[in-house]
Amino acid sequence: MLNVSNIAKSYADQELFSGVSFTVGMSDRIAVIGRNGTGKTTLFEIIAGNITPDSGNVSLRRDTSVGYLHQDVQPASGRTLLEHVASSSDVVTNLARKLHAVQEDLAEEEDEETAAGLLKELGELQALYEAKGGYSSEHEAKIVLSGLGFAESDFGRDLSEFSGGWQTRIELARLLFLNPDILLLDEPTNYLDLETQRWFESYLKRYHGAVLLTSHDRAFLNNVVSKIIAIEDDGVIFYRGDYDSYVLARERDIETRRATARRQEIKIGRQMRFIERFRAKNTKATQVQSRIKQLEKMERVTVPRATRKIRFTFPEPTRSGRVVIELKHVSKSYGKHVVYRDLNLALERGDRAALIGVNGAGKTTLLRMLAGVLPFEGGQRTLGHNVTTGYFAQYYIESLNPNNTIIEELQSVAPDEPEQRLRGLLGAFLFSGDDVTKLISVLSGGEKTRVAISRMLTRPANFLLLDEPTNHLDIPSREILTDALDAYKGTMCFITHDRTLIREIANKIIEVKDGRIRVYPGGYDDYLAQSSASDAGRGMLEPRPSSYRPSRPPTAAEKRERKALEGRLRNEHYRAITPVNDRIAEIEREVAATSDRINEIETMMTDPSHYEDSQKVVAVNREHTELKERLAQLTAEWDGLTAEAERLNHEYRRAQGTIAA
Repeated sequence: MLNVSNIAKSYADQELFSGVSFTVGMSDRIAVIGRNGTGKTTLFEIIAGNITPDSGNVSLRRDTSVGYLHQDVQPASGRTLLEHVASSSDVVTNLARKLHAVQEDLAEEEDEETAAGLLKELGELQALYEAKGGYSSEHEAKIVLSGLGFAESDFGRDLSEFSGGWQTRIELARLLFLNPDILLLDEPTNYLDLETQRWFESYLKRYHGAVLLTSHDRAFLNNVVSKIIAIEDDGVIFYRGDYDSYVLARERDIETRRATARRQEIKIGRQMRFIERFRAKNTKATQVQSRIKQLEKMERVTVPRATRKIRFTFPEPTRSGRVVIELKHVSKSYGKHVVYRDLNLALERGDRAALIGVNGAGKTTLLRMLAGVLPFEGGQRTLGHNVTTGYFAQYYIESLNPNNTIIEELQSVAPDEPEQRLRGLLGAFLFSGDDVTKLISVLSGGEKTRVAISRMLTRPANFLLLDEPTNHLDIPSREILTDALDAYKGTMCFITHDRTLIREIANKIIEVKDGRIRVYPGGYDDYLAQSSASDAGRGMLEPRPSSYRPSRPPTAAEKRERKALEGRLRNEHYRAITPVNDRIAEIEREVAATSDRINEIETMMTDPSHYEDSQKVVAVNREHTELKERLAQLTAEWDGLTAEAERLNHEYRRAQGTIAA
């Protein structure tokens, strides 16, 4: 569908990439990775036709459509959310407009012959409108919007009412609804919470078209892509596999290059010693010149810089008491909106708690109350013995002094610390050599985040609270942050959408949902297992009792409440039953393939010539037995899953009835 041939792009004296060629097929899932500033977005802009390459060309197969999600989405207004997404297809919109016009003409037309012609045209337009998905467009748009975290009560809201992060989700929903042949997604997970990320991953896996994306979310890359285009210092690298496989292959390649470079340096050293020793001897002049020419022609092996795990001993914070903090019977509201009522939470020394939940659930509110920077209406907050807090807010980088250099920024909080030690700490955060003398004002968002975190760890408190510390960070910087937090010896509570960071750091998960919290001991995968089991035990979401009764017509507020409940119920049902149905489909495919192979073997067994090779007979008999056992396992699993699907559907229908009652 897409062919990129030998393209190059430079800005001023900086070459971003050159000689880049690749093709994109219909079912490809490709990640374009690289540090911030290496040209990932520029490559997407070239593919989208918004930027012209310095050389080379990009060609699309005829009638191939491309949808492009930018990092910076311009807010829209003047339409409702559902109208904007459901009418985003120009073809469907134009057909709907024509249908409406023909219907109006038909209603006013008195001439029978003309009316007959209009009826014929109306029938043709309706058939085409149906074929293009016009009648189901609103339903499809609702499915996509619900998957991306919008409630049914949002569908009628004007676009201008949504914040920047939700505007990005709206644009993503519009693109997914349009279903282009090629999706270009530049950092699509930036504003998605963990639950929505999981839905989005599942959607992309089933998407009928090609997907090219950039992301700094390592778990997302591993779950979605099967090809990597890496823009590295030594060129653009192409690799088949997920992100982790690429990293391992890249490390092996670098180690090979290092070994080759070491051998080459030894060889060059021997040649240079010979040249220096015999340069002045006429009898050796021919050999000296020959070796000089060999060195000139030799292609030097270069070893690209790799982000390696840097060992650095951070200052150890003072030891706190066993109980670090307690919130007792805390209530928090914003006006009439109640966020928490009778909230109770305790964190102990050594806890590394990750706060998770959908956007808007109250995670940042809880973190700010724990940090002591947000007042609340009722209850109490109690710090434990000898506890000192350090709070990294999403706006923390704004507190950096733009007139300071990086090293001066650290010296401002640790004036007695030796400069060499501060340079070592900055080195752990990828600032080396003259980098430490750069002014804060010229740094990128990701660089400022690294400075802010290193400043916090220069004199670490024994209780750190971090709100989205991975914002603006590329993958190497996220790995450095993970190393730093792993080395930290105190207690920690943090919010992040980076599942890899949660997996590697957290030993406790606090789920924030519907104004309540639930604490899960263990890491993120333990949480997934425990929450899945808990959801299965409780059944589908039980809707809250409606505030209206059928004895009188519902008010507008009650109608909105009912729609909101229906939306929540539908979303919960979709999230619960989709993996079950997906697994059932996988089993059915495997059962079909296994049964076909069993039939093939059993047909083979009826042939007398089959028994002429005793070794083959033994192998086939063993395979036949194993396949029979596997078929029995699959059938048992299928029975269990279909029963589970039926239970979920029954719970869903029962809950729908409760709402309608």
